[in-house]
Parts: sequence; structure tokens; C-alpha cells
Amino acid sequence: MRILVQEAPFDLGAEANAFAAGDGANGAIVTFTGVVRDLTTGDLDVMEIEHYPGMTERALTKIAQEAMDRWALGDVLVIHRHGRLAAGDRIMMVATAAPHRKDAFEAAEYLMDYLKSRAPFWKKEITKSGEEWVAAKDEDEDALTRW
Repeated sequence: MRILVQEAPFDLGAEANAFAAGDGANGAIVTFTGVVRDLTTGDLDVMEIEHYPGMTERALTKIAQEAMDRWALGDVLVIHRHGRLAAGDRIMMVATAAPHRKDAFEAAEYLMDYLKSRAPFWKKEITKSGEEWVAAKDEDEDALTRW
């Protein structure tokens, strides 16, 4: 299991290839990458993502361990960026490895639902007309109820 919270961009291909180079016991690798999307108005300058070092890593490690305990996983990777990100930049990556695809897919969805609703990150959208903190969405909270 590897948890990274970083400001620097990450190489999606290199991370996915390194993660997939496992011990051969895993028959399924699932990856998901989140990307900053522009607002429907098309005027996003940047998104600022803040976090508390130490607390964030502990929270992500805890949920990744819960996924490892709940599903038959061989490995988990979570990368989440912070700082100033522009539209098109990669925010995060989740990867799960398991002997069978069902566990890999479900665990990846579980991790994504947690990251969207409970991970201790704060996002602010900065546009040409001002700044606004991103509020939690009801549908993201509701997604957790299936777990």
C-alpha cells in the first residue's frame, strides 16, 4: 500500500506501470484518475487544494487499509495533489490490485467515494470573477451509503 499527498504532478503511465508490476498473484488492476475540469462557465483560472499534512496522510492510509481488509486486495495506491491546479491537471489517482476484477473495481469505487466526500482536502475555485470554496455535494455523500 502506498499513499502520496504531493504538490508535484505525477506521471500517470509510470505510476500505473510500476503498480501493475506486482508479484503475479493479482489478475486485475483498476486505475482511476481525477482531472480538474473547467467550470460550465468556462472561466476557471485555477483550483486551490489545501490539506493538513500528517492528518491527511493518516486519513487516507486508514481508508486504504479498510479497503484492503474488506476486499481481497493485493495492493492499493492513492495519490492526491494539493496546491494550485489548472483545468486539465491531474488531481488524483487510485489504483487497486486483486486476484479478481470484482474486488479491484469495488475497492476502487469505495476509495473514490471516500475521497470525494470525506478526505480532508479543501478546494477553492478561482475564476475571473472571484473565489469560491467548493461545497460538498449531496450525491457524493449519498454514494457512501452503499458501502
